[in-house]
Amino acid sequence: MQRTERLFALTEYLRGRRTGVTAEALAERFNVTVRTMYRDLDALRAASLPLGAERGRGGGYALDKSYSLPPVNFTAREAALLVALGQFASQMRLLPFTRTLGSALDKVRAALSLSAQRELLDRLKELAFLGVPGLPSQEKVREALERAWFEQQPLRITYVDADHLETTREIRLLGVVMDRRETRIDAMDLAKNERRHFRLDRIARAEVLPVRHG
Repeated sequence: MQRTERLFALTEYLRGRRTGVTAEALAERFNVTVRTMYRDLDALRAASLPLGAERGRGGGYALDKSYSLPPVNFTAREAALLVALGQFASQMRLLPFTRTLGSALDKVRAALSLSAQRELLDRLKELAFLGVPGLPSQEKVREALERAWFEQQPLRITYVDADHLETTREIRLLGVVMDRRETRIDAMDLAKNERRHFRLDRIARAEVLPVRHG
C-alpha cells in the first residue's frame, strides 16, 4: 500500500473507531514502523483533520466525533456532463490516468438516485464527441506514470526515439501535455539536469523509483 492510499485508509479507520488507537497499534495494522505512523498522523493534522491524542485507558489517537466528509450531490445534468467528458477523455486516450478516471466516474454514477441514473443514461445518448484518438500507450506505463505523478516520485523510463533507439532515463514529472493525437510528459531529466518532453506512446517501460534524500 502506497502512502497516499494508506493515509486515506487511516482516515477511514479512525472515523470508524469510537475510542482512541495507539500509534503502535496503528503501525501494526498498516504494517509500517511506529516512526512512519507518527509521520502519517502528522500529515493528517497538516491536512486540517481534527485529530487528537487522548491519554489513559481507551486513549490514543482519534478524530473528533463530529468529523465527517460532506456528502456530494449531483444533479443528472451535472453528472451527465462529467461522465460524458470523462468517457470521451478515456476513449480518445487523451488522459493517461484512465483507471482512476473510471473509478471516479463510477462514484459519480453511484451518487445519483435510481431515477436520476435513468435520466443520466438518456442524457448521455444525446451527447456525442468526435475526434481522432490519441496514440496508444501501455497500461503498465500509464499506471507507473500515475503513481509517480500523484506521489511525487521519480521515474525510470525506457524511451524509444524516432530512430527506434532505446535509452533508459531517470526523470521527475513536471506536467502532462495533451495535444491532439499526442500526450507528452513534461519532465526533468535527472542525469542531464535538463527539462524536456517525452511522448507517452514512445515510453516502452516505466518504473517508479524511491525518493532520494540528501
